[in-house]
Amino acid sequence: MFEAYYFAAAVIIAVVAGQDHPTLAKNQSDGEVIRGLDIQTAQDGRLWQDCLAGCYYVRTMIKPNYPGRSSHICNAGFLVPSTQRNRGFGSLLARSYLYYAPRLGYEASVFNLVYVNNVASVRMWESLGFTKAGLIPRAGRLRTTEGTEEEFVDAHVFYKRFDPVE
Repeated sequence: MFEAYYFAAAVIIAVVAGQDHPTLAKNQSDGEVIRGLDIQTAQDGRLWQDCLAGCYYVRTMIKPNYPGRSSHICNAGFLVPSTQRNRGFGSLLARSYLYYAPRLGYEASVFNLVYVNNVASVRMWESLGFTKAGLIPRAGRLRTTEGTEEEFVDAHVFYKRFDPVE
């Protein structure tokens, strides 16, 4: 079910630079790290678990969160493998999203389910100017820290209005 949902459309993939590509270019206008390699060159012969920094789905290049009258509010879904966490890749992907979403005509973003126990994600979205717009009690059934059982976990709803694109 996950694969059919997550990979149903475009996915932005971030790859850790390999030995043949140790430095990343900087965008002159805003200092964002960018790289335009094809996927095989970026993978550089490595296993995916060694080089995948993270990804986010962008359903037809970032999707409206709601249909019709509220389609100016977008959404995306982010993943950073456990082997790549705490290296800044989630923040890099989030800043990429914040760059592209308003340029695609969206005025705001909503993340419907940011689990309260995902402290790094909560901290990151807050640092990028998102506000907590709500709390959904018992929003997800997640594995416990020990991984042997499941428990219900609350989730935040995060919101951010984008600055106008000049």
